[in-house]
Amino acid sequence: MAEALYKDKSKPVEDRVKDLLSRMTLDEKIAQLSAVWVYEILDDTKFSPEKAVCKIGHGIGQITRIAGASNLDPESCAKIANEIQDYLVNNTRLGIPAIVHEESCSGFMAKGATCFPQTIGVASTWDTEAAKAIGEVIRIQMKAAGAHQALAPLLDVTRDPRWGRTEETFGEDPYLVAQMGIAYIKGLQGEGLHDGIMATGKHFVGYGMSEGGMNWAPAHIPERELREVYLFPFEAAVKEAKLACIMPAYHEIDGIPCHASSRLLKSILRDEWGFEGLTVSDYFAINMLYEYHKLNPDKILAAKKAIETGVDIELPSTDCYGLPLKAAVEQGLVSEDVIDKVVARILEHKFRLGLFENPYVEPSKAKSVFDIPEQRELARRVAQESIVLLKNENNLLPLSKEIRKVAVIGPNAHNIRNMIGDYAYPCHIETLQRMADTFDTAKPTYASLNDEDLFVPMVSVLDGIKEKVSADTEVLYAKGCDVLGDDESGFDEAVEIAKKADVAIVVVGDRSGLIPGCTSGEARDRADLNLTGKQEKLIKAVYATGTPVVVVLVNARPLSITWLHENIPAIVEAWLPGEEGGRAVADVLFGDYNPGGKLPISFPRTVGQVPVYYGHKPSGGRSHWLGDYVDCSTKPLYPFGYGLSYTTFEYSNLRISPENVDVKGEVRIQIDVTNTGKIKGDEVVQLYVHVPAQNVTRPVKELKGFKRIHLEPGQTKTVIFDMPVSLLGFYDENMDFVVEPGKVDVFIGSSSEDIRAKGQFELVGKKIIIGGNDKKFTTKVTVV
Repeated sequence: MAEALYKDKSKPVEDRVKDLLSRMTLDEKIAQLSAVWVYEILDDTKFSPEKAVCKIGHGIGQITRIAGASNLDPESCAKIANEIQDYLVNNTRLGIPAIVHEESCSGFMAKGATCFPQTIGVASTWDTEAAKAIGEVIRIQMKAAGAHQALAPLLDVTRDPRWGRTEETFGEDPYLVAQMGIAYIKGLQGEGLHDGIMATGKHFVGYGMSEGGMNWAPAHIPERELREVYLFPFEAAVKEAKLACIMPAYHEIDGIPCHASSRLLKSILRDEWGFEGLTVSDYFAINMLYEYHKLNPDKILAAKKAIETGVDIELPSTDCYGLPLKAAVEQGLVSEDVIDKVVARILEHKFRLGLFENPYVEPSKAKSVFDIPEQRELARRVAQESIVLLKNENNLLPLSKEIRKVAVIGPNAHNIRNMIGDYAYPCHIETLQRMADTFDTAKPTYASLNDEDLFVPMVSVLDGIKEKVSADTEVLYAKGCDVLGDDESGFDEAVEIAKKADVAIVVVGDRSGLIPGCTSGEARDRADLNLTGKQEKLIKAVYATGTPVVVVLVNARPLSITWLHENIPAIVEAWLPGEEGGRAVADVLFGDYNPGGKLPISFPRTVGQVPVYYGHKPSGGRSHWLGDYVDCSTKPLYPFGYGLSYTTFEYSNLRISPENVDVKGEVRIQIDVTNTGKIKGDEVVQLYVHVPAQNVTRPVKELKGFKRIHLEPGQTKTVIFDMPVSLLGFYDENMDFVVEPGKVDVFIGSSSEDIRAKGQFELVGKKIIIGGNDKKFTTKVTVV
């Protein structure tokens, strides 16, 4: 008997898809539209053929988190992946392999995988090559463990740091989010699906600007702002990075949940942008159309709405896209043609991933690519680059390694758990353990966070400092208080050691995660933005001793730290710096690394300013006619793009050519930057513009280019921005994307407020409408 055409790798993918689809029963088709948790087909940590018969007997579209939802090491993950694929290939009728998806917000969410800084820290590097390198490490590690899809990156633009997932984002600016996201996606996806990991852009769209900063709450975003700000990074990722997958968001916009919005998932994503990838639901979100949003009266109609809207795959487990969807087809509510189109798209991706030819991996080789020295070196470099120096009065920093006595104080000073983000592996094991204990005793028992095996090797900030200082330096430590709670019993010890020391380093901030007791992370939204618990009171008590104080923030979101800014001489923002964070912080404190990070999101003076961001309209950013609030300034405490250095930089010789630029053309903007200090350092050169418009208002400034450069003392480099004019486009009064003639203001500086050079050029010609592939998203930057 001749082999089925779909098994013949010499045939075109389109023909293989058509042949396979023609052989499938309705049950087999519907099985491709959903997933199962890995633990649903395990007995403890062993693959269970008996459970597989019930759960994946007709095949399955995806397997949910073999690594991220288990206690398995990389080699064991690879073995389980192979056993699952072997079962599907040899024990189901058609032998269709599964896509394994995993999380990767701060690295591959797996035991033993490299734990990078959380995304807000990566954004603070303003280093696209670093973002790409992180994606490449994740790709290598995921592929070794048998995974094929990463549920990242977040392309959410967020301007409300009350939202708990702010830490998972690249910040407030659509251009920065787009550029960092594109780089990360290219690192993940490589040269194509045949050797890459499918990246998943999420959460489509506007998730980071919810009502009250609350998770899953409605977003109130007008159409022009939706397209110019919140859709921009997704469109850039689809068109420039060939993004393979999109995940809709949980929330609603103007009464339509994103998982039920055919305008988003069909009209914009597929029809306008030409997206050819897959769409996957956020976890449990299809059922939410029925249970949470009250949009549909039952799971059957929720399934109908989602599949017809454009949600291809239900995650994390088979629910609405199981029996309810089958019932919808059998009752004539959903055409089988709709199912066929989606299944064909899924099968095409499985063929292009090479799953039919080689669904297996080599378990014995998995460990060799997990957290190896060069990956750990990258983690340290990114952590160093992510650190932002917020204040350094009288050049208190860097400290001498020969300092006589240093006090290290605070709840995050000697705590590796609080140095990682909400989607780091230990945090999710913590979450799954809580779920297992609370909801479902059939789920496996997960290890306790007290088990150091859950963490890759890490040192705390305290230990990083101990490694850094001289043998003659005495390092004193006191916790002082917890991140949460009212207990002040540790204050006396903290004050006593501060009195004895030459400097007190107070390390405070957040505990990120998804469960009660965490101060940031998914579903951990806040109504205030002060330091939680008694942390600010602890700092004030240490400050009152008269000993010079350095505050290190190991935290997840912009905080309102006005008192600290007004009183503490040195403040260092370290975010959630990952596995090498303790050493990276010590590198900065003691001068082995000159901080060059810049804020990707504005810091408010008080939560009452939120949202406060640089790219506001001319009528925004102030209270008319007197300017400020009654009780504080309308300006942010620290603006977007802000960050100090141990050296100084001079900007000079701005050149713009040509002065008159055709509306279809390109403009070159050049600036010379010189390190005028005595030590080497990094500067992030930032290009902003103000674009003219006749009938709609435009932001006072928009980021349109940036480059992180390294300069030795006295060295000068020229940064050249080649900016396509279409990048200056906007949606006019008719909602056409246009470029209009007029004078464009150019600003180049060290932050959105610290502008070092200004210029202008004029767009000439007639107003044009830009569509399709003529729309550009990136300014080319070169350094000479």
